[in-house]
Amino acid sequence: MITAGCDVGSLTAKAVILADGRIAGRSVVRCGTSPEKSAEEAMGAALEQAGVRLDRVSRTVGTGYGRARIPFAQAIESEIACHARGAIWRVPSARTVVDIGGQDAKAIRMAADGRVVQYSYNDKCASGTGRFLEVIAEALEVPLWEMGDLAGRSTERLSLSNQCVIFAETEIISLVNEGRETADIINALHHAVARRAASLAKGIGVEQSVVMSGGVARNRGMFTALGEALGCALLELDDPQINGALGAALMALDALSASGRATGGGDGAGVAGI
Repeated sequence: MITAGCDVGSLTAKAVILADGRIAGRSVVRCGTSPEKSAEEAMGAALEQAGVRLDRVSRTVGTGYGRARIPFAQAIESEIACHARGAIWRVPSARTVVDIGGQDAKAIRMAADGRVVQYSYNDKCASGTGRFLEVIAEALEVPLWEMGDLAGRSTERLSLSNQCVIFAETEIISLVNEGRETADIINALHHAVARRAASLAKGIGVEQSVVMSGGVARNRGMFTALGEALGCALLELDDPQINGALGAALMALDALSASGRATGGGDGAGVAGI
């Protein structure tokens, strides 16, 4: 049985192909101006890696900002539910997920079966998001993918007082003009973003174990800073950026399994040959 999940976010589109309960293909592409085309590009890359055609996929679930415009999805689910489902599948002990995406941040508390118990969401302000990091990386003329390593070289703990992206950028420029080290500034930035994300999690009650998902989780500096802000060691997800798409693919599989049980045919009954 083959299922797929497609997560079209604000900055990237992700797709995951599940074959017999294992990840057979995955992809991450930069979003363009058309959610439909971004979804098709991501899905095409994941299908190619899996070595299957779209008509072999029994069910596809879409999620993310552009979920309603994914042309090949048979159903859509919220990002909250998908991130919880993906996290619990990979880390069964997980009970809290902090997802920092391109334009929002989410904290999710869940039950042992992956059901969402409570969540908190911030999509009104860029602070505490991946976009905040991008803006500052551009201001410092530092490649985004190098920020984690640079933060690890910090020798002086600085603090950013402004949460607003515009004012924080001004504050950072002032620190540069004072001759502060770039590594120290980036480390301060990571801790400022982490404090904002941690406040979401603390608002719903942090329950161990905690995982971090989303593309920002690949940044080691941010990963470390969030653990410090939460006061606990985070558990790592393999390729955290695809977690939402993985959860969507798992929810597609759940739906097929439930349909098979309802018809008395076992998992996947009624979908053979699709």
